[in-house]
Amino acid sequence: MADSDTDFDDDDFVAEDDSEKAEVSPTTTKASNLTKRRQIDSMLAERRLKKLISDYDFD
Repeated sequence: MADSDTDFDDDDFVAEDDSEKAEVSPTTTKASNLTKRRQIDSMLAERRLKKLISDYDFD
């Protein structure tokens, strides 16, 4: 039923991206994650302060 041209084994497909993933150093990943976390913390702090200001009774 199946032609020999359409029969594929798992060995026929090799991931080419393995070398690219190995090139990213863990230090770079940690630094970018820390930077993202600091940006998120800053945004949350700004939201909290804006809420406090809007809830504050100036009268």
